[in-house]
Amino acid sequence: MLRIRDRVFRGRDEAAPGIASVLVPVTGEWSDDDVVRFACGLAGPRKGILHALYVIEVERGLPVDVEIAPATAKGEQVLRHVEEIAKTLRCKSEAELVQARQSGAAIVQEAVERNVDAVVMKAPDMRVHNSFSLGQTVPYVLENAPCLVIVWRNGMEKARSNGHGP
Repeated sequence: MLRIRDRVFRGRDEAAPGIASVLVPVTGEWSDDDVVRFACGLAGPRKGILHALYVIEVERGLPVDVEIAPATAKGEQVLRHVEEIAKTLRCKSEAELVQARQSGAAIVQEAVERNVDAVVMKAPDMRVHNSFSLGQTVPYVLENAPCLVIVWRNGMEKARSNGHGP
């Protein structure tokens, strides 16, 4: 049995078999750090590469290439933080900020263009009519990505301790 948790949190220098590149969409939420550490563990220090992606969703009433300065500044800050985490884990990383109509389509497009082995993404902390929901992005990526997709969900106790959750 492959014990990913051991590789990620105990710092072994080996990657998960068959995974050399991982795409991680980030949003600037507190759980990004855990997902990035996990993805670096999958890719393996000094062997694989982490592709961090920040997507700015642009409303349909605006041109997709419109300058949205506050969102761009936040995205650049988030990506710098991700690169710092990767560096401390000795994981090669590349960061990309893109603007798109929908995050899911942008994530799949980047996975295809970069020919990644896996996408690691967070499940949103969403409830719709008192039922758990994955929203639109996660199902889109699960259905359309040409590679392994791993969905990360923090436990409710951890979410509550970080000021999130019900």
